[in-house]
Amino acid sequence: MRPIRLPEPPSPTIGVPEIFEGGAYSVIRRAVIIGNGYPGSENQSIGLVRALGLYDKHVLYRVTRPRGGINEWLLWLPVSLHQKLDYLIQLIQIYSRGRNYVPLPLEHGGGSVGLASVLEADVKQIVTMARQTFEKDGPLLVVASGRDTISVASSIRRLASENVFVIQIQHPRSQLNRFDLVITPRHDFYPLTPQAQEQVPQFLHRWITPREPPDRHVILTLGALHQIDSATLRSTAAAWHDEFAPLPKPLLVVNIGWPTSHCRYGADLAKQLTAYLLNILSSCGTVRISFSSRTPEKVSKIIVKEFADNPKVYIWGGQEPNPHMGHLAWADAFVVTADSVSLISEACSTGKPVYVMGPERCKWKLSDFHKSLRERGVVRPFRGSEDIAESWSYPPLSDTAEAASQVREALAERGWRVRP
Repeated sequence: MRPIRLPEPPSPTIGVPEIFEGGAYSVIRRAVIIGNGYPGSENQSIGLVRALGLYDKHVLYRVTRPRGGINEWLLWLPVSLHQKLDYLIQLIQIYSRGRNYVPLPLEHGGGSVGLASVLEADVKQIVTMARQTFEKDGPLLVVASGRDTISVASSIRRLASENVFVIQIQHPRSQLNRFDLVITPRHDFYPLTPQAQEQVPQFLHRWITPREPPDRHVILTLGALHQIDSATLRSTAAAWHDEFAPLPKPLLVVNIGWPTSHCRYGADLAKQLTAYLLNILSSCGTVRISFSSRTPEKVSKIIVKEFADNPKVYIWGGQEPNPHMGHLAWADAFVVTADSVSLISEACSTGKPVYVMGPERCKWKLSDFHKSLRERGVVRPFRGSEDIAESWSYPPLSDTAEAASQVREALAERGWRVRP
């Protein structure tokens, strides 16, 4: 049985910046995360806070959009306007139904869909806390991710700029100076490249964002931030030992996401992926397949129909506990659909072989992302002719750790530092 391969922890530790050696400085001991209710976004903020040593010293707030019914058609609206419009719709429904009114369920748990039931990040409350506790507890680190959190995070900085350090993850599209730092993948600036400019008619250039190159407020990463590092993989390997250690090797993990505007696919990709997996099955000891909660049924049905009765293949059906972390720790290789920057970034942080399914279907900035990965040698296209027993490796992606290091430098320039 081949041992699992986990990257060694990074050896050098970041020294204390010279600005702190002389004496007085402000210390950050706590953090606030502004989330949007989506794991893919919140995971990035939590990963950064964890890399800064504040994992057990943060509070999570959420900006949550109303869900269900007509709300699915209103996602293009700013979240504050969406909430008010939803509240008005609920009042109309209550008035029209009278006593027979039954509250609609929330996607994230009971209650009505109206404004009063939304778990909303309160700007005034966070600003008041930051000001009143500054002398005792020091500055407040605020980390936000996702479009719906932009207005909240920028408002906190505007109202309490002397008491907070605000980081926005993912490009806010305009006015980067509303934040102390913006952390975003390089491919978010793809619209500024000559290739992108050629793809867009001249009269549309002014509408394509971003319109300015990254400035000193911006930290660029290759992929998405996340919580995976060598320490996490080692503890997870121990936690999932009993389930994964007995499995025949090599273990291939297949992560299937969902089509996006920049990477469209359907049943055709599912059929192609099924054929490729059948071709390489003889070189695998075990195959474990996971679908996203947003994987289209037409995709999952094709794959389940083919492999449901195959003794080598296990298909995770969505029940708890989610084996995703165990997969990252114990897999010998990964196949990941090209649509998911997050899943690919996590897999590439392990240093193990990562094969991407369908990168040729991606366009615009997602195509640029895959090009960067290939040039760095961390992924290979999945062709259905691979020998999974053949191992290859690369320096693991360490975007989260590198971003955390640059955050520390930015804090040092302000005369602040993080005390884990």
